[in-house]
Amino acid sequence: MDHRRLRYFVAVAEEQHFGRAAVRLHMSQPPLSQRIRELEDELGCRLFDRSPRGVRLTEAGSVLLVEARRLLESAELARERVRETGRRRPVVVGTVAGAGLDFGPRTATAFRRTHPDTEVRMRESGIDDPTAGLRSGLVDLALTRLPFDTEGISVRQLAVEPLVAVVAADDPTARRATATVDDLRGRSWIRLPEESDPAWRRYWSGGLEGAVAGPVVRSVPECLHAVVWQGAVGILPAGAADRHRAEGVAFVPLTGYPPSRVVIAWPSDRPDPLVLAFVRAAEAGADGRQAGVPSYGAEQAAGPIRNREAGTGRPRLA
Repeated sequence: MDHRRLRYFVAVAEEQHFGRAAVRLHMSQPPLSQRIRELEDELGCRLFDRSPRGVRLTEAGSVLLVEARRLLESAELARERVRETGRRRPVVVGTVAGAGLDFGPRTATAFRRTHPDTEVRMRESGIDDPTAGLRSGLVDLALTRLPFDTEGISVRQLAVEPLVAVVAADDPTARRATATVDDLRGRSWIRLPEESDPAWRRYWSGGLEGAVAGPVVRSVPECLHAVVWQGAVGILPAGAADRHRAEGVAFVPLTGYPPSRVVIAWPSDRPDPLVLAFVRAAEAGADGRQAGVPSYGAEQAAGPIRNREAGTGRPRLA
C-alpha cells in the first residue's frame, strides 16, 4: 500500500474536508481527490461519505485511519533508525496517561548522571494503548500503568496513584466529598476502543459488568469532552485530573477501588544494557519522589512483577 496515499488519506480524515487537506498538504484539490479514489479502488470500498460540507469516515475508513497512522509512524521510525545507524542511538520512551510527566523529571536527572551523552526521546501515546507503543516496537520502554496483558513484557512498579471520578460540574456527584464506582452504576460510562487491552479497558470502565455504553475516547481531553457534551462519567488518575482542569468538569476523589499502579515496562526478550540502565534510573527517580513505594514482597522487589490473576495471564488488581 502506497504510503503517500495513506498520508493523503490521513490528512483528509483529520481535516474532514478535501480543500483544507489540500492546503495542509501543499497541493491542489483535484490530484488529492484522485489519489483518494485510487486508494478506494485498491481497497474495494468507500472510505468517505462525501457531502457539500465535507466528508465523514465510513466504517471501513475508521478502521483504515487507525492502521494508517500506525503504518506511517512505523515507517517514520524506521527512517529515523536507519539515519541514526553508526551514531549513538537514542532511548525512546513511551508514556500514557501522564505517567511520563509524573516520573520523567526525576528519572531524567538520574539517567543523565550515568549516561550524559545518551539522547532520550519521549513518545506520548493515546489512552487506548497501555503499552505506549512498546508492544508494536515503537519504543524501547514505557512509563505506563497497570493493568494490561504483560505477556512478554517485564514491569517494575514505581508508585500507586489515587483515582478520581470525573463528572459534569452540575452532576449531583460533584457535590460529594468522595465517590465510589457503585455511585456511578447505571450511568453512561466513558469507554475505550474495543481493540484496547481487555484488562485495561475493564479497569478504566470501573470494572462494572453491563455498564451503560457511553462514548468511545482515546485521550484525556476526549474524556472531558464526553463529560461536558454527552453527560458521560468516568475515572482518571488524580495527577491527570490536576493537569486537565476544565470548566464544566468536576473531579471527585474515588474510594473503594484499586488505585492506579504506575510502572516502567520493557520487552522481556531484549535485556538491552541501556534499557536496564533507564529502568534503574526510573526506580531511583521514584525513590526520590516518595518514600515507601508499595512492594509486592521480596520476589517482586527483586525482579519484574509477575503477580497475575489465576488462569487469565492478567496482572491482579491489588
